[in-house]
Amino acid sequence: MGHIIGIIEKAIDGGYGIYSKDIKGLVGYGLSEAEARQNFIENVEEQAEYYNEKNGKYPEWYQKGYTIEYKYDLSGFFLTFPFIDATKLARYIGINPSLMRRYKSGLIAGEKQKDLIQTKINEIIENMSRVKF
Repeated sequence: MGHIIGIIEKAIDGGYGIYSKDIKGLVGYGLSEAEARQNFIENVEEQAEYYNEKNGKYPEWYQKGYTIEYKYDLSGFFLTFPFIDATKLARYIGINPSLMRRYKSGLIAGEKQKDLIQTKINEIIENMSRVKF
């Protein structure tokens, strides 16, 4: 089975863009995240059709079936969750708030930095899951 990772990011016009490093040229766009995901899925199908027309067969990932996993870059994360304050999150994580604001604006974080942020967000999710009202 093929596994496609779609990376959700903030588009230049404020909407959502999704791209994949797994399939060259595969992108999606929408004014909402749902629109972008739908467009991305449509484009996966179009990529498979194009491959079939060009090569006389569908790509292996398509023949065996595929799954799509969506991940956020930090600009997409803050677009989807605008109520999260980048400065306060940075302080909680222990990184420079101005750096986090640049990530929010589209600067790409390195792997080590993304791992740190992911670990701390997982910690927040774990703590929030224990909240009862």
